Amino acid sequence: MMDDTLFSLAGRRALVTGASRGIGLTLARGLGRHGAKIVLNGRNPDALEAARTMLENEGLDAVTARFDVTDQDAVIAGVDAIEHEHGPIDILVNNAGIQRRAPLEQFSRADWDALVATNLNAVFFVGQAVARHMLQRGRGKIINICSVQSELARPGIAPYTATKGAVKNLTKGMATDWARHGLQVNGLAPGYFQTEMNENLVKDKEFTKWLCQRTPAGRWGQVGELVGAAVFLSSDASSFVNGHILMVDGGLTASV
Repeated sequence: MMDDTLFSLAGRRALVTGASRGIGLTLARGLGRHGAKIVLNGRNPDALEAARTMLENEGLDAVTARFDVTDQDAVIAGVDAIEHEHGPIDILVNNAGIQRRAPLEQFSRADWDALVATNLNAVFFVGQAVARHMLQRGRGKIINICSVQSELARPGIAPYTATKGAVKNLTKGMATDWARHGLQVNGLAPGYFQTEMNENLVKDKEFTKWLCQRTPAGRWGQVGELVGAAVFLSSDASSFVNGHILMVDGGLTASV
């Protein structure tokens, strides 16, 4: 007999940061289609409301929670408000992230600080704030969005690579501290996907040719291909998976 509940997210609430567009919105929609109630986080109220309306028009249960994930006080207040107004956060997807590209010897302090604040500090701030509630309940799922750059470098993005490598090990540390209390903390690491953040790379014919030759699957990823991994890590199917970084990269990190 088939177990239809193994991947079901019915009755669970998922907070997705950076959810007004791109990978965040795609993952929010995917979790919602598997039964989760969605809380969309971001800083732009118009973009958040547009995303919420889009999901609602698809028959999904979605609300918004606007706060700056790089501001620890705002994060704590925002998470507490969600718990009070909407109910327990069962799933957290730490997705908010930015990219800055420049030769390392010319990289500015301002861009370095922005990357660390959004890509690393925010994962700690939101993860800690949500976990404090999860720990009291003895259950919860945290998914930190990592990257192939958690393992590999490429010219022009060394600081981004540093933040994503740190997120990988922060994920392992979270799992080490919190697994015994009933939480599963894992990383989801996309390869090269066609997103707004990668728009210039997608348009670069030389880069796309290199990428297709470098990736065993021979193509860019489509954001919808991340949903299955996110549902797995959010569901009972991953009840004994902890501290794992799940690469969804068309085989890029498996090949030389």
